Amino acid sequence: MIQHLVDGILVGSFLSLGAIGLTMVMHILRFANFSHAELLSIGAYSALVFDKVFQVLLPFSAAKIGPLSMTWALALSVVLAMAFTGASAMLMDRLVFKRVRARGDELSMVFASFGMALIVRNVIGLVFGLSSQLYSKDIVFAMVISRDPLLLVKPDQIFVFGAALLLMLGLHLLLSRTTFGFALRAVAENPVLAQVHGVNLQRMITAVWVIGGSLGAVAGVFYGLSYQITPVMGRDLVLPIFAATIVGGLGSVYGAVFGGFLVGIASNLALVILPSGYSPSVPFLMILAVLVLRPYGLFGEARP
Repeated sequence: MIQHLVDGILVGSFLSLGAIGLTMVMHILRFANFSHAELLSIGAYSALVFDKVFQVLLPFSAAKIGPLSMTWALALSVVLAMAFTGASAMLMDRLVFKRVRARGDELSMVFASFGMALIVRNVIGLVFGLSSQLYSKDIVFAMVISRDPLLLVKPDQIFVFGAALLLMLGLHLLLSRTTFGFALRAVAENPVLAQVHGVNLQRMITAVWVIGGSLGAVAGVFYGLSYQITPVMGRDLVLPIFAATIVGGLGSVYGAVFGGFLVGIASNLALVILPSGYSPSVPFLMILAVLVLRPYGLFGEARP
């Protein structure tokens, strides 16, 4: 039980990062972006490419960082993957969502996001193949944290958890202590009034896509460190990420963080009483429960 709880907290750390970007887009642009999980795939695979490039150009960067399976090359690759995925998200908005937003309604945006998800997923499969990929094939042994009860944690998992918390803290400071954060929250609450007060709406929308894509890239790399990356990882993660967003409350960044950890813990604790094949149904059940009992989520606010 304790082992499943700890594993759930560690899974929740990268689910929360993915849910933050999704809830920001849903709150400001008012549509369910089903292609958001594919940004995790873009980030994971772009980091894989940059990692190989760095190892060829800078052989010394192939050295591991302490007890982690992560190399210095991969650490540098994460930064470039964040920039590349943020730019990809912005490009998706400029080429597709901005045009649909100008001509259609919210339902059209949802259908467009489905199409973008299929395009990205199949392009990744075409370029990289359908087999799974690993950042490192070296075996990293788990550390024994406790023997009674037995509790095992890998160094990579501790790093993922700590790095995710730092990123969440950085985003909190950005939103709560800067003029940009105040402007972004103003746009989320009332775009028209924010524009009247001099806020550049298009610039804020671009910033949301870049932030969401960057955090999604980190979440994808962290998922790859914990498991493995595949072209369909976006399809597998879209339901847990949506569950985290809906459970936490649409538009609430802090709710997305809490929802991510809650979904991760619930999915792993379900393995105690359910066969592993039924575990993916837990996020769906959580979505149904929240929509019935509290439609606006745990941290969300009812809208008129």
